[in-house]
Order: sequence, then structure tokens, then C-alpha cells
Amino acid sequence: MTPGAAAGRVIALSGGVGGAKLALGLAQELDAEQLLIVANTGDDFEHLGLTICPDLDSVMYALAGINDETRGWGLAGESWQALGALAQLGGETWFQLGDKDLATHILRSDLLRQGIPLADVTASLCKALNINAGLVPMTDASVRTMVATATGELAFQHYFVRDQCAPAVSGFRFDGIGAALPNPDLLAWLEADDLAAVVICPSNPFVSVDPILSLPGVRAAITDCSAPVIAVSPIVGGKAIKGPAAKMLTELGFEVTAGAVADWYGDLLDGYVLDHHDADLAASLRSDRRQLLVTDTVMTDRISKRALARAVLDFARHIA
Repeated sequence: MTPGAAAGRVIALSGGVGGAKLALGLAQELDAEQLLIVANTGDDFEHLGLTICPDLDSVMYALAGINDETRGWGLAGESWQALGALAQLGGETWFQLGDKDLATHILRSDLLRQGIPLADVTASLCKALNINAGLVPMTDASVRTMVATATGELAFQHYFVRDQCAPAVSGFRFDGIGAALPNPDLLAWLEADDLAAVVICPSNPFVSVDPILSLPGVRAAITDCSAPVIAVSPIVGGKAIKGPAAKMLTELGFEVTAGAVADWYGDLLDGYVLDHHDADLAASLRSDRRQLLVTDTVMTDRISKRALARAVLDFARHIA
């Protein structure tokens, strides 16, 4: 076991960039067999004949150490010749696909067309990238996040990338969620006697975490599991570290605070992690049900990612 690692298994629920940072920290702190990272696939979509899995790939690239940390998404050292050629031919270029990144999408799409489940495809890609930590999609089924706006319903990537989050949102729908079976490893781990923690990474609660929690039986299984459930706030000092979470909170009628995110998760949580910038909220958010940890949650490098992971794992031990 890695020094300082929790004795037991840990499940991490993750979206893209922010979740990938903590997932990497947890992978540094825990042995491979102790960690299961469950990635949101609600923002997956089909583009140019390819199946794109943005959150899954963000986590995968981070675990492999090949992600572009400056840009926050995609691969380091990327080039864009294929995208340039596509533009010259009049193709859609609003979703940027780098030359190296295309290899992932081409191979994944080909394997899926052969009938190989997404979880098995993901395992194959992770093996090729020498990733030891367990990374699985939330489901093998097709679930697509749809965003309700004043101008009509939009597929998530059309809202997020093509329209740059400009339309005001009024709600979300997860198309296909009712028939989607959760990843079996997730359900099995939630029932394990040696489960030490369920960690909700600092990802968007509406479009990164809720699709996972909305899978049939998942929220109930998390509620009933024996381990503490801990969320890390994606809001620091009234701002989202990355992405449209703050804008969504405002448009949905919430205050843009770490407290609003805690309230959204409600009784699901046994613990909640705040940044020092939000220490003044701790007293109001602490309850008989929910304990609070105030620490540094902004992750800027591998050291800070691992430090936050260690703090979360220590917090889980304290709650347990």
C-alpha cells in the first residue's frame, strides 16, 4: 500500500477537468486495486461519425500524464492539421479534435461498432496508456445530457462548446437514463465490506455528477453504502474553478456559493470539503449528518492534487 493510503477501497465520481485533477491525486495516494474512478458519460456525443467521450478522456489522459494542463483539456503537444484540412473542405470545426486525440476517438468508435462495450474499450485504452488505476464509464449505455434553454433544448456539447454556454439554462434532462444499467463494478464496490469512501470530485453537480447519481439504483446504493460519502466543492470564493457551474447556479436560482452545492447534494453527504476562501460558511453547513473540512482545494500541480487527495482520505478516516 502507498504510504498514507486508506485501508480499503475508494470510489471517485468524476466529471472532466476538475474531477480529473483529484482523480490523479487519489491515484497517486492509493494502490491501483484500491481505487475505482467512475467517469460521467452524459456529455458523450457523436461527431463526424466518431463517438467522443470528453470527461472519460480527460480523466484517462490525466492518469496517463499526457494531458494538456495549460489548456485544461486534450493532449499535450497536440497539433491540428486534420482540423485545418477539415475546415478547408467545409466540415464542422466547432469541436476541436487534435491530431493525436483523433486516434483515441477513431479506435474507440471502431471497437464500439464491433459490439465491444464501452467499459471494455476503456480498459483496453487504459492498458495501452499504462494506466493502473481502475477507470470505468458510468454505464455502457447511451446517455446524453440535454440542456433546456430559453431558445429550446440543446445537446450538451452544442450548448457547452458550440454556443460557448451563452444560452441561459433552465434545467437538464438525461436522455436514455431510465434504461441505462450502471457499471457493474460501481454497484459491486458500493456493496463491498472494505469500502472506505465515496468521493464526489469537484465537478459540475448538474451535468457531471447528477448523470451518475441518476442512473437507476445508484443514488440509493450510495446512500445505503457503509462508507462515508464526501464531496469536494467545485465553487471557491463564489467562482467556479473551471466551466459553467457558477453561471448555471445563477440561472437556476441558486446563490453562487459552495453552500449551494452542498445543499444540492443534500442528505447524500456525510462530509463536505471547502476551500479556505469559504471558511466562513463552515459553521452554517455543518450538521449532525454532515461534517466539514476546510483546506486548500485549488489544484495547480501534482503536489497540490496529491495533497488534496490525502486530505480527503484522512477526512474519510476521521468520519468513519
